[in-house]
Amino acid sequence: MQPDRLHYEDFTQGRQFELGPRTVTAEEIIDFASEFDPQPMHLSEEAGKQSILGGLSASGWHTSSLFMRMMIDAYVLKAASEGAPGIEFMQWRKPVLAGDTLSGRSVVEEARPMRSRPHLGIVTFGHELRNQRGELVLSARNAVMVRRRESVEAGA
Repeated sequence: MQPDRLHYEDFTQGRQFELGPRTVTAEEIIDFASEFDPQPMHLSEEAGKQSILGGLSASGWHTSSLFMRMMIDAYVLKAASEGAPGIEFMQWRKPVLAGDTLSGRSVVEEARPMRSRPHLGIVTFGHELRNQRGELVLSARNAVMVRRRESVEAGA
């Protein structure tokens, strides 16, 4: 047992977790795109400028991956997390361009015990990431399963 871990009871409605900051480089945009999303606007500045995105831009999937890492660093690895059943929604609101610095927050919107697994609770988060200009680049909502402290202390 790791008593310093965040448990279900610690995720009270309204609690916020700060994400970032994280600066996105041209090199990592191209590396990610080369392997996972090799569209021209993710591989070259020139192609990006010719697109509606306005420059070399991260794939939405790359932005999602950066967001995941920011959550991991902010609170997921500190929690008694048991994974997530899925994502309710994720929206890519503005392009993430090379040189942008992302930051944001995850806010607990709802928390409830699981009926089917009483040793777990479901914590629902709302998330936002913004660039250095304060523009919203990503919004998302998802639930996470988190161990309940009471069941840990009871030996369950």
